[in-house]
Amino acid sequence: MRIVLAEDAVLFREGLANLLADAGHQVVAAVGDAVAAVTQTRLLEPDLLICDVRMPPDFNDDGARAALELRGEFPRLGIVLLSQRLETTHTAKLVPGGYFAYLLKDRVLDVNDFIATLHRVRNGGTALDSELVLELIGAARTRRTMELLTLREREVLALMAEGRTKLGIAQRLWLTERTIETHVGNILAKLDLAAAPEDHRRVLAVITYLQGQGTNQGLTG
Repeated sequence: MRIVLAEDAVLFREGLANLLADAGHQVVAAVGDAVAAVTQTRLLEPDLLICDVRMPPDFNDDGARAALELRGEFPRLGIVLLSQRLETTHTAKLVPGGYFAYLLKDRVLDVNDFIATLHRVRNGGTALDSELVLELIGAARTRRTMELLTLREREVLALMAEGRTKLGIAQRLWLTERTIETHVGNILAKLDLAAAPEDHRRVLAVITYLQGQGTNQGLTG
């Protein structure tokens, strides 16, 4: 894959660029601010943009805003946002179209999982870090609909957010695929999503949490 990498921490940027190169990918540009990320992506039209959420020029949610701007121009550009903390305002808008991942930076340390996520995003998939989703779920407990989910259903939803199949979820939780189907059905019913188109239900289930948080969560990345 041809990748534009946007990260203002030089050591992390260089380390990630080396990791990607070792995995056989081409980093066509490595930049340190959101403006350059937009410019280089428009110029080079890469397969994938990996971008920090919090970076210059404003050191707020510049990376997320840049990603949202580029999504309007390149709907099939794979976008991977990296962060140490939660940002939901722009994330909720990026999830529905696929070709998107939001990962906590610690996730990059698991190289095989990280590279697999890049391929999933490049192929149109969506991946949200399970810790992020669980945090959203925990914060949403004051909302009546969220309280309807059992602990096991929250675990299943977190793995759904990672883009895992029912079989993959079953293997992770040491349950049968039929049991996972039951849990997924319960989740969709409790979130009033059972009537949604089948290929959109999983994403909608996650978006239900993301959109419910809005700006109430603090927007640093």
